Amino acid sequence: MNGILSSIIKLENKVPEWNNESQTYILNFNGRVTQASVKNFQLIDEDGVIVLQFGKVGRDRFTLDYRSPLCPLQAFGIALSSFERKFGCE
Repeated sequence: MNGILSSIIKLENKVPEWNNESQTYILNFNGRVTQASVKNFQLIDEDGVIVLQFGKVGRDRFTLDYRSPLCPLQAFGIALSSFERKFGCE
């Protein structure tokens, strides 16, 4: 059992910082995200390293960046889970 549990990786939402100038909470996407959205988020590991970031870049366009230990399928599944409506049901 310990072998299985040792392979579990804990990821958390990065907490946004308050910006006095804009009077909003912000995350630094280093230019990869260009529009504000409630769907924008970053996941960090226990060391504070950004493992996944997802954000809006156009009316119906989003960007997804990820790194190890996530695979493309995991990253895509996490990103899809941020949408409140199901595609094809509109």
